[in-house]
Amino acid sequence: MLSEGLSNKEIASRLVVTEYTVKKHVSQVLSKLELTDRTKAALFYHQNAMFQNIG
Repeated sequence: MLSEGLSNKEIASRLVVTEYTVKKHVSQVLSKLELTDRTKAALFYHQNAMFQNIG
């Protein structure tokens, strides 16, 4: 959902969790991938998604 450009509020609504929970998870993802913002996380996902379908 992050890669679709959804806000924390929109993601929280879809997952039926608090916005705070989404914020914490997004922060953890950014940290683990060593990325500085959500846009870079979305780009990372789209650049690497093509490799998931190679079997």
